[in-house]
Amino acid sequence: MSLDRSVNRLLQLILIEADPVLRLGLLTGLSRFADLQVAVEAETGASALRTLADRMRSSASIDVILLDLENAGSFQSRLDLDLLRQLKTQYPNLPILLIGSLPDAIALEAMQIGVEGYCARGSSIADLATAIRQVAAGQTYWDLERLQSLTIVTPTERSFNLLREARQALRSSSLQQIEAALIELDNQLRSSGLSLLDKAILTGQRRELKAAQWVVKRIFSSSDLAPEPAKILPPLSELRSLPSSSQLVPDPPPEMTAKDLQAILFDGISAKLQSSLENLTNSPLEIDIFRAERKRELFYIILRQIEASLEELRFSQIQPHQLVEKQSVILRDLWQSVSLDFFGRYYTLRVRNQDIEVVTALLQDEKTVQTAILDKIPAVIELYAHLLFRTALTIDNTDYLIGSADAIARATDLLENLTIQLANAVVQPLLNRFSDLEAIKQSFYDRRLLSTRDIERFRNDLSWKYRVDRYVSEPTAIFESRYSLFVFTHQGIVRIFIYAPRRHELEQLAGVRLAVTLALETRDAISPRLRSAIAFLGSGIVYLLTDVIGRGLGLIGRGIVKGIGNAWQDSRR
Repeated sequence: MSLDRSVNRLLQLILIEADPVLRLGLLTGLSRFADLQVAVEAETGASALRTLADRMRSSASIDVILLDLENAGSFQSRLDLDLLRQLKTQYPNLPILLIGSLPDAIALEAMQIGVEGYCARGSSIADLATAIRQVAAGQTYWDLERLQSLTIVTPTERSFNLLREARQALRSSSLQQIEAALIELDNQLRSSGLSLLDKAILTGQRRELKAAQWVVKRIFSSSDLAPEPAKILPPLSELRSLPSSSQLVPDPPPEMTAKDLQAILFDGISAKLQSSLENLTNSPLEIDIFRAERKRELFYIILRQIEASLEELRFSQIQPHQLVEKQSVILRDLWQSVSLDFFGRYYTLRVRNQDIEVVTALLQDEKTVQTAILDKIPAVIELYAHLLFRTALTIDNTDYLIGSADAIARATDLLENLTIQLANAVVQPLLNRFSDLEAIKQSFYDRRLLSTRDIERFRNDLSWKYRVDRYVSEPTAIFESRYSLFVFTHQGIVRIFIYAPRRHELEQLAGVRLAVTLALETRDAISPRLRSAIAFLGSGIVYLLTDVIGRGLGLIGRGIVKGIGNAWQDSRR
């Protein structure tokens, strides 16, 4: 498509800009061009992803994504690059034009991800309009002089480098999508209740994906894909001093890094969030009261905050042994930051002629939330250690290294359970304090749970769930050495169980909780013998009824019939 023909139609844009002043300036400037229309404004990447998903479902088109990367240091830049990867994974054919001030390393990485163009801050609005039209027409818009400073200087080598980067980006994107699909299939295969036919179909699909993974790795093999180059090349004088190509031995491909695994996990979960979020378990969850779009928004915010938490821990250079001490603090900070991001710092409700700041009120339930939900989330430290320090995950008493299929599947389960439980922790104080306010119901609740009666019934169900979990389900899980996890599937939220040694917790049980385990042990000891005794007595009763009483009654019956027959014959004579 030529540039001239692309101008003849109206281009629909989505603008992702956190600064309201800059957003207003861009809107005003772009409104001067009749062929450009900002159809969607978004302050955050999460809201942009939600809006894009909604528009794709409604068949409403978007032609170009305008994204301002916040130049706030390596931490924020890394989050922005993760957003670019997610956008390119979910919408590979949707062009992205970056605007702002980018350091060289970030610009190069954005180009390697597959971003189509970059317009530097300070460019005229006419240049920005030209860049938008160019990327919409399927072309790229990068500063050639800047590209020359980021890649090898000769034209032939630059072309080869760009081709290799494109192949690397395609390889990485393809493998990530295949890995996400494999994780989903593994989760489905582990779920209970599958028929033999379903298992056979899922196993076949898994074999096909494994074959596709092998093909992708062979087509884009390490022989024609050198290891990822440094973000900024050494000076030309140092390049001249390098040995010739005949003296170079290619390095083996690097192992999966913690950040590579993190990207796979978060991309896979983000893809699942586009499917049904219905609770398919028998246990009520706090998030069940929310509408689907509100659930999805909350889950995206939680994933973003968990990523931020991991980056902050890396930046602070925390040591592995310190994670155990800081588990409660990490989870509490996550809950607080998610609540603040989801509801908004200044969200205020009018209650009994008094204005109440929602987040301030909700955070007062910190101890209740910590005790009832946060402290009971299993294997948080194991998950964080795996993502931060590449420690092995122990599954059924076997250690699995980072990057293995079993470790990825288990890490996915733990991360999904953490996400769902954090969402429950955000909703719980809302139900305790503002459950029946019309403003809350209209903004957040499922339309099937709007009446006061439905809400109170829902809260009562949750109260009973907490009691049953505390006095029955948790002691049973401790005694059976397992954890219960809530995970995402394409059909909805399901519950799975994983093995975990819990001897220390078993020794600390007391009162009713201990009585439950003793009852289970007694049942296990008595049940086989009781069943044998009942079976023996049952067989004796059957023998008595059939062989003794039954036969006796049969003889008597035959005698009566025979006597009646003889009497009938005598009367006929």
